[in-house]
Amino acid sequence: MGVYVLLPTRPQIVELVNVAVIEDQHGKGIGKQLVLDAIRVAKTKGYKTIEIGTGNSSVGQLALYQKCGFRIIGIDTDFFIRHYSENIFENGIQCRDMIRLSQDL
Repeated sequence: MGVYVLLPTRPQIVELVNVAVIEDQHGKGIGKQLVLDAIRVAKTKGYKTIEIGTGNSSVGQLALYQKCGFRIIGIDTDFFIRHYSENIFENGIQCRDMIRLSQDL
């Protein structure tokens, strides 16, 4: 029903990428279970920090990640403008910036 990927980025740091839940299963808590499982796995593998990034327009994801203990640590301004050829809109908001979040494990 869902998937995530943990990608080692630097010594003792792993990034949670590609969190996805099939559309007809949205709103059932599966995304939260995936994020919490990723945190658990990262801890058991000895990582000290887990990071995640999402778009400024992804208000639901931003809320979810913060409920799971992530804190906003930075903004990559115009990330989605630089890296995508077409404009992205979500929740009536243009997705322009990458919001970076992190959690100490």
